[in-house]
Amino acid sequence: MIIRPVRRLLHRPRAVSYFHSYQPCWASRKVLQKFKLADIGEGITECEVIKWNIKEQATIASFDPLCEVQSDKASVEITSPFDGVVTQLLVQEGEVAKVGQGLCMIEVDEEDLEGVSSDQIGSPEEPEPANANGERGSGNGSVGRRSTEGDHVVSNVLTQAEEGLGSPTSPSTLETEMASMSEPPERKRNLHPMDPNFKPSTSGLGSDASKSKDVLATPAVRHFAREKGVDLALVAPGSGRDGRVEKKNIEAFLARGASAPSPPSAESSVAQAPQPVQQDDVVVELGRTRYGMWKAMEKSLQIPHFGYSTSLDLTRLHALLPLLNTHIPTHFLPPSSRPTKDPYGGLVNPSALHPAPQGPDVPDGAHFTKLTYLPVLLKTLARAMMDWPILRASITPPSSPADKPILTIRPGADISLALSTPSGLYTPTLLGAQSHSVFSIASRVRHLAHLGRQTPVGLTPRDMPRRGGTVSVSNVGAVGAGESAHPVLVPGGGVAIVAVGRARWVWDVDAKAEGERRLRVPVSWSADHRVLEGAELAAFVECWRGWVEAPERMIGEGI
Repeated sequence: MIIRPVRRLLHRPRAVSYFHSYQPCWASRKVLQKFKLADIGEGITECEVIKWNIKEQATIASFDPLCEVQSDKASVEITSPFDGVVTQLLVQEGEVAKVGQGLCMIEVDEEDLEGVSSDQIGSPEEPEPANANGERGSGNGSVGRRSTEGDHVVSNVLTQAEEGLGSPTSPSTLETEMASMSEPPERKRNLHPMDPNFKPSTSGLGSDASKSKDVLATPAVRHFAREKGVDLALVAPGSGRDGRVEKKNIEAFLARGASAPSPPSAESSVAQAPQPVQQDDVVVELGRTRYGMWKAMEKSLQIPHFGYSTSLDLTRLHALLPLLNTHIPTHFLPPSSRPTKDPYGGLVNPSALHPAPQGPDVPDGAHFTKLTYLPVLLKTLARAMMDWPILRASITPPSSPADKPILTIRPGADISLALSTPSGLYTPTLLGAQSHSVFSIASRVRHLAHLGRQTPVGLTPRDMPRRGGTVSVSNVGAVGAGESAHPVLVPGGGVAIVAVGRARWVWDVDAKAEGERRLRVPVSWSADHRVLEGAELAAFVECWRGWVEAPERMIGEGI
């Protein structure tokens, strides 16, 4: 009962023309359109096709990227001006196309050609007629498939109806089948590249091409390089304008006997991301000095540390340094910097009655021409240590668990210096620093640094006595601009250590309400809490501050 009305409806020409809802009946006429290379300006007459973003028989939409072409001036991405199916690529990758030459064939709706520039398309061509089987020619296979698709669906409906004679099919089922054929599929249109919602597609047929596409070269030169198997990236920059590679550059590259890589095949058009070079691990054994530092740091965990940080005002010391630098004793100056002019103009001779003392001999590497803050800080620290005997104490460990440890007070201020060398960390000691002048301390520090920079290290047991100092100083401000640190004490390294930072000018409002510019240096202390109390360390630092911030006091002590 259902088959007969359906057959009558489909075989009546007037009914098919006016009432049928089958999709091909309403589709517009298909035409084959040749998409041409348009003029991209700047006098360019030809371009090389670097990469196709689509394949044959691929469906495209408006503004989809078709291909990327490159002239001797720039790379340009060409997009499709309409929706359709790409049936044939007329220019392959690596070939050169003239302006106005066809790039590809696209099957489009005839109505979509309205408003498209004639520079981009050729004259429309009719698709090949269908054969007896209802199929198109091989040149337009996609059209043939589309024209027969509807008949195939209708025949399926009829077949299902005939097979279902034993079980009647409801009219609603047939209506649903016919309605699904009458509804055209929705086609998603791409946004124009200038649309604010446009997002460039990251997926395509291929990814980035060879690096040679970024090299400036004419299509003829690229063709010559491809024939010779030369990667233009290995030749660039060339001798032409703006680094453009010319034919003579490729010939010179070949004449040098450089190995030219073979051109990439079509299967390897997808560029591989550069992989990091895998390097093997390097095994380095600790030297004697660094291994000693390793063991000392492990033992430092046995000492309970107490930290204390503050800053010292160097403003008055800063004003005093120019005067001290002007009167550096002659024997501390390098021979080339010693004055040769007689200060008395030859009128008198200080050694006329008896030769004047010339000063002790200064070893090589101990001369200096400029006094810094560090020797003054060491001198004032030694002076404060003389007022605080506990800072001149060293710990003697007990010989047996039943005995108590012993503190030994030394008569002088022995200060160890943390010295960084290419071999590792050393701690030479200034013995009896309170008896040295500021100039003598500066010379001694410079000489120790000179010995530490030698390879092998030139420091001797005389420079590093076994018992070391009772206070250690680390001048970290000479390396970085840190404001605080946490120095570490090791067994046998004394009872305290201080890290001196870098001096800097700050605006201080503590002394005056309106504020003033002051030079301050940060200092960070760590003390052995088994020996020193926190209050004792703080009071000692204040004693040191009294000497640093009033350097004129050293005149009475003898600088």
